[in-house]
Amino acid sequence: MSSPFESYDDLDDADERLQAADPAERRVAIIALGHSGDPAAVGHLANLVADPDAGVRQQVAMALGEFDGLEAAAALVKLLVDPERIVAAAAADSLAEFKDPASADAILPLVSHPHAFVRTGALRALKELRRKDTLKPALEALQDPDAAVRAQAIGVIGFLKLEESIPALTAVIHDADPHVRRAAVSALAFSHLKIAAETIIKALGDADWMVREMAAETLGLNTHGSIAADQLIACLADEYWQVRLKAIRSLGRMKIGHAVRAIGQSVTHEHANLRRKPPQRSARSLRLRASRSSP
Repeated sequence: MSSPFESYDDLDDADERLQAADPAERRVAIIALGHSGDPAAVGHLANLVADPDAGVRQQVAMALGEFDGLEAAAALVKLLVDPERIVAAAAADSLAEFKDPASADAILPLVSHPHAFVRTGALRALKELRRKDTLKPALEALQDPDAAVRAQAIGVIGFLKLEESIPALTAVIHDADPHVRRAAVSALAFSHLKIAAETIIKALGDADWMVREMAAETLGLNTHGSIAADQLIACLADEYWQVRLKAIRSLGRMKIGHAVRAIGQSVTHEHANLRRKPPQRSARSLRLRASRSSP
């Protein structure tokens, strides 16, 4: 008798194993199909999305993540709405790995699904696909009552990098959930418009330190970030060293000469990560720039 752990080069043979009474043997066959890399395996795996064993369905969801495209996405969409959370979670993880824009055709309808977990998974999957027709449903999802859905919607918008979405992201800066506000600040990193920088500056005063940290980091990526020099210098007194660290990095990246003295005070900070930023070469560059600008 052949071992159930053999490699299935023959898809027909694998299909027979998929009909085995023992769920464990079906799972082994599914693993082999996933590792085969053969696009023809997708159809065999899709036939098991309604398997009575949740472990088998979970394995199918994981195996389908080895592929890409509309056919695999359509099968995973069925598993994303599976009543067993372990199955749905595996499907969500696999969909998030897809890169083929055609996959969006199967995923988009789930953005309006009744369950927040499904809506979240769908938006998470759409992010990497970067299809412009996902912008409208993502913008609508910013009004979703579930914070996780709103955060994933921001991810879709941020990956599209469309200037027309800046007003919506600006509004979300005031969201009740700090994770959503942080996601909005991060999403604005794509823009080099002054209005984006002005919006991020407001986030430097957020009540949540993780939002302030993201704002301090993102300003260093905006060509207009230097307008926030004084606010970033003020961040060097933040109670959280993480915020201070990102502010130092941004000030160094922008070469803000009058920040040298404030940055230098971090050399004696109790936290090692903060003491060693910026590197000596960056600090020297800042001092030179400051001296050249002096009268």
